[in-house]
Amino acid sequence: MKPSDDAETLATDHLLADIRGRSVRGGAVTFGAQAAKVVLQLATVVVLVRMLSPGAFGLIAMVAALSSVLEYLKELGLSATTIRKTDINHAQVSALFWINVAAGTLIAVLLFLGAPLVADFYRAPAVAPVTRWLALGFVMSGLTVQHWALLRRQMRFTAVICVDIGADLLGLAVAVALAMAGADYWALVAQRLTVPAIALVGSWSLCRWRPGPPKAAAGVRELLAFGAAVTGVNLTAAAGRSIDQILIGWAWGADALGVYERAVKLLLTPLNNLAVPLYGVGMPALSRIAHQDERYRRAFTELFENLAMLLLPAAALLATTADWVVRILFGSRWLAAASLVAWFAAAAVFIPLVQTSGLLYLSQDRPREMVRAGVVDFALCALAAAGAVRFGALAVAAALALVGLGLRLPVGFWLATRRGPVRFGDLWQALAPAALAAAAVAIAVLALRLLLLPTATPAMVGAVSALAVAMAAATGTYMILPRSRHTLHGLRRLMRDLRRRQPALKT
Repeated sequence: MKPSDDAETLATDHLLADIRGRSVRGGAVTFGAQAAKVVLQLATVVVLVRMLSPGAFGLIAMVAALSSVLEYLKELGLSATTIRKTDINHAQVSALFWINVAAGTLIAVLLFLGAPLVADFYRAPAVAPVTRWLALGFVMSGLTVQHWALLRRQMRFTAVICVDIGADLLGLAVAVALAMAGADYWALVAQRLTVPAIALVGSWSLCRWRPGPPKAAAGVRELLAFGAAVTGVNLTAAAGRSIDQILIGWAWGADALGVYERAVKLLLTPLNNLAVPLYGVGMPALSRIAHQDERYRRAFTELFENLAMLLLPAAALLATTADWVVRILFGSRWLAAASLVAWFAAAAVFIPLVQTSGLLYLSQDRPREMVRAGVVDFALCALAAAGAVRFGALAVAAALALVGLGLRLPVGFWLATRRGPVRFGDLWQALAPAALAAAAVAIAVLALRLLLLPTATPAMVGAVSALAVAMAAATGTYMILPRSRHTLHGLRRLMRDLRRRQPALKT
């Protein structure tokens, strides 16, 4: 590429003139497409769970729990660095690219060599070849990090989503084809390798930037320092999400872990996908207005409140209809997962809200505080899982839910708002309408089940009835409360802005 092309690829000044419009359009495209991705991934869970045994999922989960932690060591927080730094240059991005490639390759080599140790830890010989094959994914994703970050930096949300959904769709197709051919857990291995392969090809095709030769660049040390802080936070968060599965796999084996992991997947698939648009849209927009205290405070609390209003009533609905949901999606042989799903519904309350509060650290350049908060959160999560694992998977799920709501959420809020324009009380005030709506949904659905519907009500009939009641309860609550009514009016204004600006959207 020519130098002028590099400058055009990295420049962000042109985004400032219409930062709200781009955020509105990008948010709508990203959240809408992410909803489609959630549907696709849930379809993946539903289709494959009817084709493979719990043990197959448990075997892959043993390796995936470890890989999810190592994924952040490969990235080293450098995608957030590229997105955030307004004056980053071609030499710096090239240096970061080669660092990501080296990290991904090193992790792949270490996993390949250490595969027998992983198998010994779980007392499952089949884990060793699975680990070696999945190590290849780190090489491919290491080559993708900076191109992915540059697409987000330019707020090219449609391009990102197209690659993301395309990779998931092809991964599902490969997995289904191999599962039908009797490949068992190797179908899941192939799926996990197909997704990063498609992401690599797609991101390089859509992002015109190309790295220079490996060499040092001025300012990279400072970028690495910021990335190291982000890595510390991501590592502790990933370890917190994985420690329960690692302990259950070690203590109870692949079958128990398979049921637990599928229950987690049913709920956390939508939640994990929320982090992508939240950070993809929120990070560039908040970083550009971080010096405008009141504007920043309004923008963040609006994002936070909208998210809470959507998630909390949905979590209450899922908790009160978990048995119906599992019967519909997984079938009768997976009913053991229903109690797990009910407890995991609590994760729909605190996980995305704590993730959203992490935007305060990143957009305000508070990486050390973010690391400390991540360590505290991991410690709470690890203690809950370790204390409950001897009693079984259900006890682990219950412990994580109770500790999450009682400690991780308030502590996370307090740490995130110790500095900056967003205050501790702002988050609780923004959360209050959604909490009241969730309580209304839970009461209404339980009343429906206990007082109106027969015990033998078919799962589909019960779920549809509960959804209608929940929507009425949540909407009624929001319309009664002045704050949430104002927020709904704001959403309507955003939709009008989106319709007016939509023709200007670029991919």
